[in-house]
Amino acid sequence: MKHPLPRSLALLALALPLSAAQAALATGDTAPSFEAPASLAGKAFTYSLADALKRGPVVVYFYPSAYTGGCNLEAHTFAVQHEKFLAAGATIVGVSLDDIGRLNTFSADPEYCGGKIAVASDPDGHIARAYALSVRDAAPGRKDTRGVAIEHGFAERSTFVVKPDGHIAVAFDGLSPVDNVEHALSAVQQLAQQGR
Repeated sequence: MKHPLPRSLALLALALPLSAAQAALATGDTAPSFEAPASLAGKAFTYSLADALKRGPVVVYFYPSAYTGGCNLEAHTFAVQHEKFLAAGATIVGVSLDDIGRLNTFSADPEYCGGKIAVASDPDGHIARAYALSVRDAAPGRKDTRGVAIEHGFAERSTFVVKPDGHIAVAFDGLSPVDNVEHALSAVQQLAQQGR
């Protein structure tokens, strides 16, 4: 279902469902810069938010864990929409507490990231906490969709669209994985229309 683009990012924020809570950091806040081990198409590298912002806006999305239902859907939806984000001049990075080994597999899998979006490892949750997100321990015995034990903590699902100047254009949480991607895409398309 297509939705008309909002006239401004402020209108975009107002258009979010009432059930969606505000993300920890808000529009206009400075996004904490970070470097982290990351993976793209199964290849590990060091991700730098500062370097990514030199090329345009960045969608920084936090998700609880690779290989879990909602996170699988969200990664796949970002991958499917990847070309539209690029057309708006934006890049995407997912951040979770998964270790780099799990992310190498997740980033390459065509059912999930499909080699199109980078995913960064935040094993101790310091990046999530810098964005004022809550981090919780995994429940004992919890397994992922492959039947593998999840032995890391979880950051809450939240998304931040960061402008090249390092300020947050829009922040949101409490959305379904697919709605999360749609709102992020609308935000970067709006930035492109405004000339960033």
